[in-house]
Amino acid sequence: MATASSAQASLSSRIRFRVFVDFWNFQLTLNERVGNSRFKIDWRNLPTKLVQEAAALVDVTDYSYEGAIVFTSYNGKTQEGRKYHHWVTSWLDIQPGVQVQCYERRPKGYPKCPVCHKPVEKCPDISCAADMAGTVEKGVDTAIATSMIRLAWEKSYDVAILASSDADLVPAVEFLDLRGFRIIQAGFPPSGAHLSRACWGTIDVAKIRQTFERH
Repeated sequence: MATASSAQASLSSRIRFRVFVDFWNFQLTLNERVGNSRFKIDWRNLPTKLVQEAAALVDVTDYSYEGAIVFTSYNGKTQEGRKYHHWVTSWLDIQPGVQVQCYERRPKGYPKCPVCHKPVEKCPDISCAADMAGTVEKGVDTAIATSMIRLAWEKSYDVAILASSDADLVPAVEFLDLRGFRIIQAGFPPSGAHLSRACWGTIDVAKIRQTFERH
C-alpha cells in the first residue's frame, strides 16, 4: 500500500505541461494552411491533444496537464468584435483548465503615400472608398512572453507548448531554454521557422487537425 509520502513523491515526479495559445496567429495560420477560411477548433479538445503530442515528442508517459492560457484581442468598435469578446469571456474562459487574456485592439494611423507622405484616408478604388484606418493588436506577444517566464519562475510547469508562429517570441523562448525549460512549438512548418528553431521541438498541427476539428 502506497504511503502519503510516496504518493506525493510520485506526483511531484510527473512532467508538467502547460499550453500557451496565441489565438489569432494560431487560428489564421491554421485557416491558411488547410485552405479553410473558417476552420472550427474544438477548444475543449485542442489543449489535451497538444499535450498528448508533446508528451510523445518528449517521450514521457507519466505527465500532467496544468492548463492552457489563450491570449487574444478584439475590436470593440465593431459588432463582430464585441460578439467575439463576449464569446471568449463568457464561454471559452470558463472551459475546464482554460484561462483567457483578452485585449482590446488599438486604432492605427492611416497609411501614407510613399511620395508625398500624406495620409491616405480612403481606399483609392472608387467602388470601395473604405476608410483605411484599421486596428492593430498590441500587447499580446508581450503578455505571452511575460506569462511564460513568470510561470516558469513560479515552477508551474516543466514543458511549455507554444501555439504560435510569431518570431517576436523567440527571445523569451531562448531565455527559457537556457534555464532548462523545454518549449515545444505547436506550429505549421515551414511557417514560423525562426520560432521553431528556437524551440526544443515542434508539433506539426496541420497533420493532427482532424483530432481537434469541431464538426
